[in-house]
Amino acid sequence: MIGSRDAERAWEKAREVGASGAANEDAISDADLVVLAPKADAALATAAALADVLGGTPLLSVASELRVTSVGALPGSDPRSLAERAQELVGAPVVAGLHSLAAGKLAHGRPDEDAFVCGDDAGAKGLALELAAKVVAGRALDAGPLASARALEGMTAVIVNLNKHYKGHAGVRVTGLP
Repeated sequence: MIGSRDAERAWEKAREVGASGAANEDAISDADLVVLAPKADAALATAAALADVLGGTPLLSVASELRVTSVGALPGSDPRSLAERAQELVGAPVVAGLHSLAAGKLAHGRPDEDAFVCGDDAGAKGLALELAAKVVAGRALDAGPLASARALEGMTAVIVNLNKHYKGHAGVRVTGLP
């Protein structure tokens, strides 16, 4: 189910991938896990707008706040991640993850890379790890507490810089783990 502030836009995007669409409030009503994936500048407002409808349903934040400068992409200026700030706005558990995965790659299948998820609520993190395992050909890895979202969001800036410099589509694989 794909949600948007605009139900018609949700249906348009949903048709592109063979899914259903609805206004955000309707899209999350029966969800086990809600994925918060707007552009970074809309993430907190969207989380706040959904707080009442969300109830206790876990929220997976995939947005990364970046500052694009003449020297490259940099992490956002707030020392807290978007996920940590979203946690302050909603009563549900918030987890963060999938920051290293480009939406364009996901549109073409399961990329051969690992996905990271972090959070403080074990149940919410488990749901997010299950989702992550379905969208990558690599592994879904537990990256620790929600505070680790600061590093995951910062890693997005690194990947953007690599892609720009090398004109590629970088992903992440962790070695040395069982």
